[in-house]
Amino acid sequence: MGRQRILCVVTVVAALVAATPAFGQRLSLAERVTLLENKANVENQTAGQANLEMQNRVMQLQSEVQSLRNQVETLTYELEQLRQRNRDQYVDIDSRLARLEGGEPAAAEPSTPASPASAPAPAVAPANPPASPSADAPAADPAGEEAAYQAALDMLINDFEADRSARMFQAFIRDYPQSGLVPNAWYWLGESYYVTQNYALAVEAFQTLLAGYAGSRKEADALLKLGYCQLALGERAAGEASLREVPVRFPGTDAAAKAEARLRTLALENR
Repeated sequence: MGRQRILCVVTVVAALVAATPAFGQRLSLAERVTLLENKANVENQTAGQANLEMQNRVMQLQSEVQSLRNQVETLTYELEQLRQRNRDQYVDIDSRLARLEGGEPAAAEPSTPASPASAPAPAVAPANPPASPSADAPAADPAGEEAAYQAALDMLINDFEADRSARMFQAFIRDYPQSGLVPNAWYWLGESYYVTQNYALAVEAFQTLLAGYAGSRKEADALLKLGYCQLALGERAAGEASLREVPVRFPGTDAAAKAEARLRTLALENR
């Protein structure tokens, strides 16, 4: 009986000893699972935070882009409105001056070019002399002159049809050679050529005005644009000479300020 009890005790102890490693192993696996779960949770939280920050950044960038688009649209609209107001104002001023000039007596023979002592002549002689009155020229018609001139100007300023406006100004100069608007027509003919990059023809038109119509209110602008055209043609020395001449002959004018600004830009390019 005593031996049986001893055997039972030994058996129980052996069973407990055998069970101890398995219990410890189960705790180790549980701890490992817990560690893995905690690690996964931390990684998920970090990834979630990064995604949230990225989403917030994307939304912020989208908002900034939309704001910039709105600003661009607003500025584009305001710029177009400003351009339209400037065009309307310019056409209105030119139209009024055209009516005033058209109401004056017909212009006499074109005045001779200014002498070098008083006002330097253009760098290159004009290719086309001012149109002279012909025997079969139409009789003076101030209303017709103004209408033809205004139609050509509107074609350039409002409709942006430079090719057509050039033909219309040519026709005006041919049909109304004694009109007081002829100097203006020569200038706008040069502008029509200038905007279509026909610089050589623009040079001829501007030089014709400068050589044959001293004292015209378009003289300063014609000399400025002459310089621009010469630069565009690669005639840098002549272009700079024309630009330097503008503030000398027409100080304080808008054309003089533009000429000086262009000369400063050219000087910077030479550095």
